[in-house]
Amino acid sequence: MVTHSENDHLGAHMKRRSAFALTLLAVAAAVVPTASGATAAKGPGQVCFWTEPGQHGQAWCYAPPGYAEAENGTQRHAASFDSRVGNSVYAISYTASGCLYREIRRDDYSENWEWAGKLDGVSDNTMGCEQG
Repeated sequence: MVTHSENDHLGAHMKRRSAFALTLLAVAAAVVPTASGATAAKGPGQVCFWTEPGQHGQAWCYAPPGYAEAENGTQRHAASFDSRVGNSVYAISYTASGCLYREIRRDDYSENWEWAGKLDGVSDNTMGCEQG
C-alpha cells in the first residue's frame, strides 16, 4: 500500500519530469538545423538565412568559427538573412574560376537579398576569395 508521504513524493517527481519534458520540447521547437549536423537556435552569435523573402521558408543558421556549407534548401537559394554575429562573417560563392565573398556585418540583414542565387556557404574569414 502506498502511503500519503509516498504519494506526495511520487507526485512531485512526476511534476519535475513533466516540467523537464516541456522545457526540452520548447528548446527543440526553437532549434534550426545547421551545417555539420549541429543545431542552433536563431539568436545572438548566429546569422540565419531563409529560402523566401522576408525571412520566410526554410531556414539555416551559421555560427562561427570555421566554414559551413549552406543547408536546408538555402544553398543557392537564400532569399533573406539576419545576422546576430558579433563580428563580420562572409557569404561564400564558388564560381568556375574560384570564389567570391560578400561581407555580412554585425546586425546586417536583408528582406530580399541580392545574393539569393549565389550563397554556397559561410565562413568567419574570406577564404582567399575575391570580393563579389
